[in-house]
Amino acid sequence: MKKKFPYFNCFTYIIFMGFLEVMAAKGIYVPLFTYRTGPFAGSGIPNANGMSDYLNMLNERDGGIGGVPLIVEECETGYNTKKGVECYEKVKPKNPVVINPYSTGITLQLIPKAPVDKIPVHSMGYGLSAAADGSVFPWVFNYPSTYWNQASAIIKYIGHQEGGMSNLKGKKIGFIFLESGYGREPIPLFEELAGELGYELFTIPVAFKESQNQSSHWLKVRKEKPDWMIMWGWGVMNPTAIKEATRIRFNMEKFVGVWWSGGEDDARPAGKAAKGYKSQISTE
Repeated sequence: MKKKFPYFNCFTYIIFMGFLEVMAAKGIYVPLFTYRTGPFAGSGIPNANGMSDYLNMLNERDGGIGGVPLIVEECETGYNTKKGVECYEKVKPKNPVVINPYSTGITLQLIPKAPVDKIPVHSMGYGLSAAADGSVFPWVFNYPSTYWNQASAIIKYIGHQEGGMSNLKGKKIGFIFLESGYGREPIPLFEELAGELGYELFTIPVAFKESQNQSSHWLKVRKEKPDWMIMWGWGVMNPTAIKEATRIRFNMEKFVGVWWSGGEDDARPAGKAAKGYKSQISTE
């Protein structure tokens, strides 16, 4: 039987494995890369609070891990790749047990550093999808899912809704995404599947500065007349895209977002017109 680990238990397990290396130390150093500031602070603040509360709870309830206290220290990245790398260089001398970058851009910069510095990088459900191959990336962990897993699940869902994967042939699928490492990550898989399944793919990048003004992007969608739309958004891009989709009267039953585009605050601004919009949930 396949054993399943809850989300935070997996994080605890990685910390515990590192603990074996630092039993003689005064504590287990766990830096938290946070983005309480910057354009995505709306999501970064609750993420940072949750991780901080969880690790501090382990200290108060269990005395840490195996009786060794956790030393928790935040380093603010503002979801900025350069600042994230600076945080890494700042905490590296303190022998961190694991780095959780909380950013695909930062993760991509740290992947080549991890095997050299022998510091595990845990990109939980984000980052480089290929890093799931431990034989190639032994220092990178992306449990519980990758962006390729999620992209594949969305295409399978669309195929199911169309009555079978073979029915995707000749369909047109639009992909609107935040112009970033995160947003571009699933494109190679979508292109590969387009070749295999016969659907037509067109992409619409959205620069961060355009996140709140997507009128021209959705005019392109109206012109292209896709059968389905997939969104890889983040932050304010999500509610803006959903509202624009309703304005061009796109069929919301055929609009699917990745899990970072699935918050209630993403759909709520469009009101009842957003009914039918869905997002994929990351699963094992």
